This record gives sequence, structure tokens and C-alpha cells, in this order.
Amino acid sequence: MRIDAALRSGTEQLLKVSTSARLDAEILLAYCLGKQHSFVYAWPEKALTPKQSDNFNAALLKRSDLYPIAYITGYQEFWSLKLKVTPDVLIPRADTELLVETALDKILDTQQPKILELGTGSGAVALALASERHDCDIIATDISKKALEVSEENRQGLKLDNVHFIQSDWFDQVPNQKFDLIISNPPYIDPADTHLKTGIRHEPIGALISESNGLQDIKHIVTMAQNYLKDNGWLALEHGHDQGALVSAMLEQATYQQISCLQDLSGNDRVNLGLRANPT
Repeated sequence: MRIDAALRSGTEQLLKVSTSARLDAEILLAYCLGKQHSFVYAWPEKALTPKQSDNFNAALLKRSDLYPIAYITGYQEFWSLKLKVTPDVLIPRADTELLVETALDKILDTQQPKILELGTGSGAVALALASERHDCDIIATDISKKALEVSEENRQGLKLDNVHFIQSDWFDQVPNQKFDLIISNPPYIDPADTHLKTGIRHEPIGALISESNGLQDIKHIVTMAQNYLKDNGWLALEHGHDQGALVSAMLEQATYQQISCLQDLSGNDRVNLGLRANPT
């Protein structure tokens, strides 16, 4: 089968499950060919080998079950970084780049900032910050040993020496020190949320759901972070689109100052900020 015919067939197969069926088919075909995306446009008349055809059909079958493309190809782009991903980690999403932008803004005038990331997964956020601020010192945690293996492989691949990954259940194994910034994209989906029946079901459930309507882990971080923040240190948290006001209220109750809620590119509440004020 030629490339152009394979693309048509693949697109038709994916139309039932994807709003980006053509793009999905292009990415999967290029992956199975071992070529850049542009190759499928430049050489439409090229014929697939039997192995390439079998691999493409297998990839389409997975995608037809809403299996994430990033897990099929084994990588995801985030903050211009190419990151390895496996089913042991959440797939980094564009909305989370707001967390990186916010963090960079808050440490803009801080020399050699010390940063703690909780629940690092693939290491996407920590590595993005490390790539922008080579003078920072980042500790990034995750409870999952398998996730940490992925994040460490990403760190080594990017040759970033200012990030240190440790296994920890939130703050349990974090060194007793103070940080200029604590950031997290914790689990925040209600266990009863119907979205868990969509393609997201293929991602690690422990990194997605949290009890108490999705707020249990956020509440724990808000409470404990004050013990690890320097005076005038910032806490930045990603959360669900309908949780902004609730997280702001949590921060206010915990006596954080300069509380704000930032919106993502779709205009949804996405990141909350709070300052641990210098006590007077």
C-alpha cells in the first residue's frame, strides 16, 4: 500500500473516535515509517513494507480504543522539549505550560532559586524550569518509582544537572529546608467524574483522581507547603477548570497572601498562586 492510500484508510478508521483523525493518522504513519512528519507529504507514492503496514494497522487499532498517541510513539513535546512518556506517567499537556510560565515569572528576580515540585511524573515541569533557569536548584518528587525512572531518563537525555528526583509521598521524604517556590500539578479529578471513561482512562489513575471532590491532595499541599516555603515564597498549583474559587478559598483560609487564579489559553481557571507572607 502507498503512503497516500494508507493515510486515507487510517483517517477513515479514526474518524469515529477522533476530531483530529487526519493528523492522528499522519503522526502514527510517520512513526511507523521511522520518518519525520513531513515525509508523508513529500513521498505520497512510496510503498509501505509489510512490517510497516502491520505496525501502522496495530497503531490504528490502539488509537481506535482512544489509546493516547503519545503512549504509542513514546514521546510528547512540552515547552519545546521532547520528553519520553510511558503509561506510568501522565502525558504533559499544553495547559500545564501555564504553570511553567507562572513559576518563571515568580522567580524572575530571585538569584539561584530553590524550587520544589511535587508529583513530577515525566519531569516535564521541573525540566522545563531547569532548561530556562540554569542557576536554579530543583527537587522534584513522585511517589511512583516507575515514574521517576522516566523522569530521570528525560533529565539525562536533556543533560540538565540542576534537577534532583526523589521518591516521596508528597512532603514525606523532602529534605528539611525552605524553598523560594513550590509547584505542583497534583491529582484533582473527582473519582466519579465521567471523563474517566474517555481516553484518559489509559493514564495512571493514581495521578488523576483525588478524594473529596478532587480536592484532597490540593488541600494537603496547601496546608503543608507553608512549612517548606521561605518567607515571601510562592505556592503555585494547577487544578481543574471548576476548582479555582475553591482553591483560592483554601489558600485564604491557610493565610496565604496575594492570592490569584490564572486562566489557561481556553479561558478556564487553571493555576492558583499564594504567597507565604513574611510574618510581622
